[in-house]
Amino acid sequence: MSGHKGFLDHYHELIGTWTRKLRSRQQAEDLTHDAFVRVLETPREQVEQPRAYLHQAARNIAVDGFRREDRRQALEREAFEEGATGSGDPEAYVHALELADSVERALAELPLNCRQVFIWQKLEGLTQAEIAERMGLSKNMVEKYMIRTLRHLREHLDVSA
Repeated sequence: MSGHKGFLDHYHELIGTWTRKLRSRQQAEDLTHDAFVRVLETPREQVEQPRAYLHQAARNIAVDGFRREDRRQALEREAFEEGATGSGDPEAYVHALELADSVERALAELPLNCRQVFIWQKLEGLTQAEIAERMGLSKNMVEKYMIRTLRHLREHLDVSA
């Protein structure tokens, strides 16, 4: 942890920057926390400029969050439109929303790397090799994260992922 001291110097700066951008102190604190977790999971020698790395990590996490919210809104819109046209079932719509909430809660219980691998592979369609390159991990490690995530989802959702 002592090797990461340079990152702690930027904690308040990051919260201030993201409070202005997100217009929410709580969201900025959550984002800053996630960025610090990502930094602490990254080998120290891979980070040359702590401040730039922290800001980039926060930006990536924020973008992923916005993409997730966009997908969720699209799912809700699609389910609502199906229900409104009579071709869908209102109970199916409610079930889809409940399932999305359950998946979101189950994913939130996992480490950041597991969530990131799942999102990039299952929702963005990236290959394990592409994810490994982006994250600076072995393909084997990416596969282990995905297995752990799918097992966790099966246990918490009682369905096949």
